[in-house]
Amino acid sequence: MAFQQEPLPYDPGALEPHGMSAKTFEFHYGKHHAAYVANLNKLTQDTELADKSLEEVIRLTFEPSKMNIFNNAAQTWNHTFFWNSMKPNGGGAPTGAIAAKIDSDLGGYDKFKEEFKNAAATQFGSGWAWLVLDNGTLKVTKTPNAENPLVHNQVPLLTLDVWEHAYYLDYQNRRPDFIQNYLDQLVNWDFANQNLAAA
Repeated sequence: MAFQQEPLPYDPGALEPHGMSAKTFEFHYGKHHAAYVANLNKLTQDTELADKSLEEVIRLTFEPSKMNIFNNAAQTWNHTFFWNSMKPNGGGAPTGAIAAKIDSDLGGYDKFKEEFKNAAATQFGSGWAWLVLDNGTLKVTKTPNAENPLVHNQVPLLTLDVWEHAYYLDYQNRRPDFIQNYLDQLVNWDFANQNLAAA
């Protein structure tokens, strides 16, 4: 069965009042994300990977000879995870189990913010910043290009896309402003709590 592009969890204009425009979604979801899904289907058609789950394809192709498949599979997954890492009227301090875990593992929300902003701002070129569970402990990480925590046996809880196409229409070259806006207005702590509970 062909891999599908998951629908957005909100209307493409829903984040416009919170610093991410419908125009960005038109290109980022409508063109970039859609292209990864289309390419993945072309690359896996009539192969043993066509019947695997997206997560299985990611783990099975994380090697130099299969990097083209990996890049499209991981980017398909990463983007769906990113859309869910945001919500209208999101942002601000977390609540629930994730808040307690951030306090115990990362030294509190302010320290988390500092670490996360640093990871996202210092990822050279294209990539992602993540909040993950690594052997039961919260960590802030960053990955280049399409790479994600699944290939490092970590459980992703939240992500921020720092590829230039994620923010250029709204923020031009001001990546730090984009990162700050994500934390202040967009981050979906409910999603992080769901992922933590399922881990």
